[in-house]
Amino acid sequence: MKFSNAFLIPAVTLCGLSLTGCLETRESADDIQRNQQEQLNKEATAQTGMPAITQFTERKNLKRILELRDRAKFVTYTYTMVPGTGERKFLCKSFGYGIPYATQYTNPQKIENPPNIPGQFVIPQSDPNGLYYPASADATWVLCVNPSGGEPAVVYEENRITVSPFELPK
Repeated sequence: MKFSNAFLIPAVTLCGLSLTGCLETRESADDIQRNQQEQLNKEATAQTGMPAITQFTERKNLKRILELRDRAKFVTYTYTMVPGTGERKFLCKSFGYGIPYATQYTNPQKIENPPNIPGQFVIPQSDPNGLYYPASADATWVLCVNPSGGEPAVVYEENRITVSPFELPK
């Protein structure tokens, strides 16, 4: 028995459309809450609008701070906090501000699109040295001035620190 293309194409299309209803996806509770929160945020924005910021002082201050921190030989003084007493103890004359141990040079995560698997996945990405750093750590790298030569020396400090562009009183 032969069917003409004029009959076959609509019949196959109709079958495909009727099966589409069987593949319904149900919203999860998280999806419902996310949609409700989005609606609330839209309503809040509609009622309140944006703040009337005209001077952009905080943004200008942050820009200035970032530019000051970017100076190559920015001399600072680093103090460690003595656990239990909160007393500051001079650690070293230093260059720049301490860098938190968990700071990474590259983005700590990357998006992967594995073949034959639908969707995207966020996976850890190593730094250029091949190591994976923790999301947080209570330590700081400080670039101290070596007292015996004046050259920078890296110091690893696990106590809380204070770094100042001027010497702090004892």
